[in-house]
Amino acid sequence: MKKASLLSAFALASTLLFAQGGLGSWNILSAKASVSDKWGVFLEGQVRSLLFYNNFHYHELKGGVSYALDKNFSFAVAAGKYDTYQEGGDFVTPKTSDEIRLFEQMSMSQYLHRIKFEHRYRAEQRFTKNGYRNRFRYRMQAIVPLNRLKIEPKVWYVTGSGEVFFTDTPAYFERIRTYVGLGYQLSKSWGVQAGYLHQFDYKLVDETGKDFLQVSLLWDVKLHKKEQEKIPSHVD
Repeated sequence: MKKASLLSAFALASTLLFAQGGLGSWNILSAKASVSDKWGVFLEGQVRSLLFYNNFHYHELKGGVSYALDKNFSFAVAAGKYDTYQEGGDFVTPKTSDEIRLFEQMSMSQYLHRIKFEHRYRAEQRFTKNGYRNRFRYRMQAIVPLNRLKIEPKVWYVTGSGEVFFTDTPAYFERIRTYVGLGYQLSKSWGVQAGYLHQFDYKLVDETGKDFLQVSLLWDVKLHKKEQEKIPSHVD
């Protein structure tokens, strides 16, 4: 398993170095806290750049509450502020998009021995300077632990996801994202992920579709006694 982890890390690093010429950065700090068996809160911030840690053009901050129906189904509501800037420098004004967003989502987890799946369905209400818009998203994520069967401290894992974006106005199919990465669970509460994300826009609205190095720092804490296996993931 150690050899598999090293090979996965090497393959990922090679892919990133190969793509670095046109690679942007996508940086995430995600915090989640379960305050009871059912209720939780979360907060997440992101900063993105169009070049490799240069030409920063986007940031967002969002937070919300979640409710777990059982260990496999949960619901969440959230609100956030999303700002996109001009290209050609760091946070160049005037902004191309200044958005307040609300969303509701349902998440479903599946544990198939070593492989863990998460299905996420989200409806968004977007208030922008160009008017109001609806958007709908579906993401499927898979996680495979490498050196143990479960996600627990000191476990390496590979992860991948695909997400599609729809609207209720033509053209209805808006965007697709694909991601592959490598993660490490540092402790019960802390984890890190790094990977390659490709975004393709079928109808450009407020952001250029391209490739990103995505780096995530994940904090997920239980403030009650009940423990269960987690699927490490960020909010967005």
